[in-house]
Amino acid sequence: MRPLSLIPPALLLCVSGVSLAVPLEEDGARWWAHVEALAGDSMEGRGTGTPGYDRAADYVIAQLKALGLKPAGIDGYKQPVAFVEQVVQSDRSSAALVGAQGEKALSVPGDLIFSGGGGPVPEAIDAPMVFAGYGLHLPEVGHDDFAGLDLKGKIVVVVSGGPASISGALKSHARSERAKWLAEQGALGLVSLVTPKQVEIPWDRRIALASAPALYYADATLRETQAPFLGAQLDPAKSALLFEGSGNDFAAIAAAADASAPVASFPLAQRLKARVAATRRDLSSPNLIAVMPGSDPKLKSEYVVLSAHLDGYGVGTPIKGDAIYNGAFDNSSGVASLLEIARALKAGKVKPKRSILFAIVTAEEKGLLGSRYFARRPTVPGKSIVADLNFDMALPIFPLTSVTPVGYDQSSLGQDAAAVSQAMNLPIVPDPFPDRNVFIRSDQYAFIREGIPALFFKYGFKGGTPEAETEKAWRANIYHSPFDDLKQPVLPAESAKLNAYVTAVTLRVANAPARPHWNEDSFFKRFVK
Repeated sequence: MRPLSLIPPALLLCVSGVSLAVPLEEDGARWWAHVEALAGDSMEGRGTGTPGYDRAADYVIAQLKALGLKPAGIDGYKQPVAFVEQVVQSDRSSAALVGAQGEKALSVPGDLIFSGGGGPVPEAIDAPMVFAGYGLHLPEVGHDDFAGLDLKGKIVVVVSGGPASISGALKSHARSERAKWLAEQGALGLVSLVTPKQVEIPWDRRIALASAPALYYADATLRETQAPFLGAQLDPAKSALLFEGSGNDFAAIAAAADASAPVASFPLAQRLKARVAATRRDLSSPNLIAVMPGSDPKLKSEYVVLSAHLDGYGVGTPIKGDAIYNGAFDNSSGVASLLEIARALKAGKVKPKRSILFAIVTAEEKGLLGSRYFARRPTVPGKSIVADLNFDMALPIFPLTSVTPVGYDQSSLGQDAAAVSQAMNLPIVPDPFPDRNVFIRSDQYAFIREGIPALFFKYGFKGGTPEAETEKAWRANIYHSPFDDLKQPVLPAESAKLNAYVTAVTLRVANAPARPHWNEDSFFKRFVK
């Protein structure tokens, strides 16, 4: 491992006018100071709509002002978003499988966790179930797990994974649109299964998060589903229970899913009966929007968006006596990176010709709600937004030797990323775990759904490497827990290097004569409006 204080020769290059001969240690220390401020216990995990979030927002606004960025919200730097907070009361909820052998109770949340997001939960449900394989509706590429199934009045059960022949981006998109599409077909709910080998977050931590408040839009026209729709996850160790009496073995299904092999769809022999108790209240939480005006009279009316979410999980179920889910890497680190990129762009000799819009959004952890609100109701003309470059949970826990700008294979932004990669000797590597759905799990996807090309920046690594094992261990032990705090190991200078990379990509996009465009063969080109 090379010393972090040594600057690789490639960093002495100048990419698109940004000097990359940066003092990495100094820049990393400044970046970490922002993380320390945003992820300290006084911010109480920055839960959406909480005083801790508001304190974090005040800190960010103060930094935006100090950098000379202009307010671009509805109320100064703020774009308020109205939500309904819904909390599932597990102690007053129940579930059972009903079949030929009678009724088998499922504990809530021990066996089954109900989702409170998307919209109001149904108070009671008793419906037959149907297994729909991977649950991917992609007739455009010749794959539809729902073909031939009667979905009306049913609860649909799906398993994680998907065919290796379909790109991770397309599979992610299909999963993102699934609940809405199923509701339109008359389905009543969706139960998601994860094979034991594909578990990302241990079930006991899922249970700890089950009591966290969920959100949906107060404006019903913005919701994914208009009628109550049941969403639930089942303990991976209990998945076989759903298949009893069906003549099918979940262990065989899981093995096929782990191998990305075909998985059949078929009706299940049991019904799911459930009662879901929930409390609701109205709340509001703001996106923070600021702009760095462009330097070119003709291009400054177009915007390159840099986005990151400010919210976290707030205060939740204690784990080893700690109830504050600080969210240092997820995603104080991303907000800190945006502040440092703004600093670099302001200080650079070459100025962005297009305007740079900084969107520091709320409610990402509740379903990308803040970014979706902004993308649907932007504070600048929607057609003037040319690209989104998103930061979320880049993990400075091993040296940065390659990058994965998720979405690089979908639009011309990939060419910009590749040019900077070559100059900085940071090769692009594909996402090693495409079935994690990262393409739809952060705020760039809100912009993609509006037809705007986007990239999502991650540290690059290949599967089966020590870096992959380090990253998987972080997700298993720290992700979405109180241990994502300021005490964990961190390499700030490596974050400074990634910030320099994204700064250079931003300037290339902002100063290019032509707007970014989707590749001709990109599935996502269809969303252009």
